[in-house]
Amino acid sequence: MTRRLLTRALGLQAQEARPVLVAGLFFFCILTSLQMLRPARDALGMERGIDSIRWLFVGTAVVTLLVNPVFGWLVGRFRRLHFISATYGFFALSLAGFWALLVLAPGAVGARSGQVFYVWFSVFNLFVTMVFWALLADRFSSDQGKRLFALIAVGGTLGAIFGPWLASRLADPLGTPALLLVAAGFLLLGTTLAWVLVHMGDRRGTDIAHVPAARAEEQRIGGSAWAGLRAVCASPYLLGIAGYVLAMTVVATFIYFTRLQMVAAAESDLDARTGLLADIDMWTQVAVLLLQLTLTGHIIRRFGMAFALALLPIANALGFIGLAVFGSFAALVLLEALNRAIQRGLTRPAREALFTVISREEKYKAKAFIDTFVYRSGDVVGAQVEGALGRIGLALGGLVGLVLPLALAWAMLGIWLGRVQHRRSEAAKDIQPG
Repeated sequence: MTRRLLTRALGLQAQEARPVLVAGLFFFCILTSLQMLRPARDALGMERGIDSIRWLFVGTAVVTLLVNPVFGWLVGRFRRLHFISATYGFFALSLAGFWALLVLAPGAVGARSGQVFYVWFSVFNLFVTMVFWALLADRFSSDQGKRLFALIAVGGTLGAIFGPWLASRLADPLGTPALLLVAAGFLLLGTTLAWVLVHMGDRRGTDIAHVPAARAEEQRIGGSAWAGLRAVCASPYLLGIAGYVLAMTVVATFIYFTRLQMVAAAESDLDARTGLLADIDMWTQVAVLLLQLTLTGHIIRRFGMAFALALLPIANALGFIGLAVFGSFAALVLLEALNRAIQRGLTRPAREALFTVISREEKYKAKAFIDTFVYRSGDVVGAQVEGALGRIGLALGGLVGLVLPLALAWAMLGIWLGRVQHRRSEAAKDIQPG
């Protein structure tokens, strides 16, 4: 009886509880691995000044563009679990390589290697999360995505809280290099859970589009390495998703550099900066968790995808107005917490559900292009615009003047995407046999 009441309260059907639990644990492992390393990435990036980070963003965008055809080739040539395992295995081996460098050749570690780690981590961050959500879009149907993705995202939020906490507890007794191996271990554990999730679908037959998961797993997706780019250019729907992601990352980058500047002004020591950045990350993740556990699923089910996608740009516009009025570090932390809470707790599950109504090839290839290159392109645009405004003395006031009209267009695009996704989902139901 208790289990039945719990599944009903969470919007679960009886056969969905175990796949959702495994997917949540999978996301927990991925975000634990990422968030253990993120504060160190940001602190290392600031060693040569904030301007150097703007150029590191350019390098990251170039690397993601170069990696995309490699990932597209893997998707076309190998089965789903094989290219997922290859992706996670590559990044785990890379972490082991950085660990070996820190332990065996510490004298070779300097500002340049810190910049390499910054770019590598930025690529790592996008690809491991993109692959996770692509698998979920392939594993669950459109209706399941709307109901379950927010719940699954709770696992990621718990990992994002647990990662910095674990890093702070292990850094002294084990040393910073050992954190890389711990992060690699969580990544490999996540790979194991990916296999469990897919084979669980084999037994229960709940894979996307009512196709048995075993048959989906046996089929190679095929297609060319650049199919993702061509698909985005040919589809107004995918172009709309790309535009939404671009606007989102431009605004998030404005917030990011505003934070770096305030942290640089508040702390000059590397360790102090790392600790302050970690504290901000932890408390914003707590805000994300509270939203996910209380409102997210109900908002998407009650008000629909269009509302969920439009809420983030509206909240960011209001937050920037508040930051311009008060101009304090507390106002910045509140803006960043609001941005991340809505983005990760509400908008991210809704945005990932957009991909449940496209083809399997598009789920992996077009999604990879949007979630990596388009995402990082938004970083580059945001970083360069923010830097240009600072150089001409406009800074925060100029950012507010840009964010407000951008947020309006961004919100309208989110409403359109939500409506198109709903129409595609309903059309797919009409053509299903039986």
